Amino acid sequence: MHVTIAGGGIGGLTTALCLHAKGVDVTVYEVVRAMEPLGVGINLLPHAVAVLGRLGLIEALAESGIETQELILFSKHGKEIWREPRGRHAGYPVPQYSIRRGVFQSLLLATATERLGAGSIRTGMGYRRHQAADDGLDIWFEDRTTGAQVGPIRTDCLIGADGIHSAVRRSFYPSEGPPRWSGAVLWRAAVETEPFLSGASMIMAGHADQKLVAYPISEAARRRGRSLTNWIAELRLGRPGAPPPTRESWSKPGRFEDFMPRFQDWTFDWLDFPALAAMTPQTFEFPMVDRDPVAAWSFGRATLLGDAAHPMYPVGSNGASQAILDAEALAVCMGGADGDVEGALKAYEAERLPMTAALVAANRKQGPEEVMQIVETRAPNGFERLEDVISRGELEAIAAKYKQIAGFDPASVSKVAQSAD
Repeated sequence: MHVTIAGGGIGGLTTALCLHAKGVDVTVYEVVRAMEPLGVGINLLPHAVAVLGRLGLIEALAESGIETQELILFSKHGKEIWREPRGRHAGYPVPQYSIRRGVFQSLLLATATERLGAGSIRTGMGYRRHQAADDGLDIWFEDRTTGAQVGPIRTDCLIGADGIHSAVRRSFYPSEGPPRWSGAVLWRAAVETEPFLSGASMIMAGHADQKLVAYPISEAARRRGRSLTNWIAELRLGRPGAPPPTRESWSKPGRFEDFMPRFQDWTFDWLDFPALAAMTPQTFEFPMVDRDPVAAWSFGRATLLGDAAHPMYPVGSNGASQAILDAEALAVCMGGADGDVEGALKAYEAERLPMTAALVAANRKQGPEEVMQIVETRAPNGFERLEDVISRGELEAIAAKYKQIAGFDPASVSKVAQSAD
C-alpha cells in the first residue's frame, strides 16, 4: 500500500512516521521549498508524548524541550487562581513537554528523512487536485519552483495534512471561505531570561479579553541556569466571526506598540512582563482563528488530518497534540485495513472527528482558562480570598472536564500509553 501525504508539518510528518512503523509506504509533499524551523513554543501533552514515545522520540524530546512541571492560572492582578502539577509530576506515566515548534518539527523531519529516505519527502510541491482511478487515486501537484504541473501520481490514499488553509479540504468544501476569527490577536515571542517560578512552570494570567502566557522551552538553556522563555500577549480587538485583520502566519512580524500599552502595569512578584518584553528583540503577530467543524473528513480514498481537519484556538495546549493523536489513530486504522482503504478512513474519522469537534467548541469557551474569566466577571477589581469568588470544587470540575474532552485525563492517558494496537 502507498499513501500520499499533502503537508509536511507536525501532523503530516508524524503521520508518515506512524504509517512507516506499520509497514506502509509513504511519500510526503510539502508546499514550501525549504522547511525552516518557524514558530515559537508549543506544548506536547502526555497522550501525544505517549505516541511519540512509540516512535522512539522521547530521548530527543527530553534533550531539547522542558519537562513541564506545573500549570498556574492567575488573575490580571497576578493573584493565583489555580495550580496543578503536569505530566509525570501529576502521576501520569509519561511527561508533558514544552518545546520550540521549529526544533520539534526539525526533529520530525530529520527522523522521517532517515527512516523513509530523502526521496520520500518532496518539498516545493503544492497540492492541486485528485481524482478516483482504478483501485486508487491520481493526484496532481504544482512544482512551486517551475510552476509546472506534476502528475498524475498514482497512490492508494491521500491524506490532507496541509494546515488551516488546506487545499485538500477546499476540494471537499469549496464554499467554506476563510477561517473564523475569534476577535483576538496574539503576539508571540521567545527570549532568554532568568528562570521564573519553578523553572519548568507554565503560567497564564488575565481573562478572555487580555491574557499573558509564558513558559520555558529549552532544556539547553535550563542546564546553563537560564530560561528560553516563550511568551504570548493576547488582546481582543474585534468581534468573533469577523474577518481576521491579517492572514495568520508563524513569521509575520508584530509591533510592540500595538499591545504593550495595555500590559505596562503587569509587573508581578513572580514575573515582570514589561521587563521581559523590553529585552525581546522581535515578536510575531498571529490572529487567533479556527474553523467550524465539518460533517465528514473522509471522501473515498482521501481524508483530512490535524489543522486541515479541525483547526482550533490555541487554548489548552492542544493543537499539535491532537494532530499527533490523529496520526496514530489513522495509522492503526490503515494498518488493519486489509485492503479496505475507504473503510479504514471512515473508521479513523469515526474515532477522531467527534472528539476534536467537541474540543473546538470547548476552546471557543476558553477551555480550562474559563476559570480566569469567571474570576474576572465576579471580581473585576481583584480579591483577597479566592474562595469568596470561586469554590475549589468549581475549579476542579472545570479542569477535569476539559481534560476529559481533550483526552488527557489520567485514565485516557494510561490507556493510550499502554498500547495503540
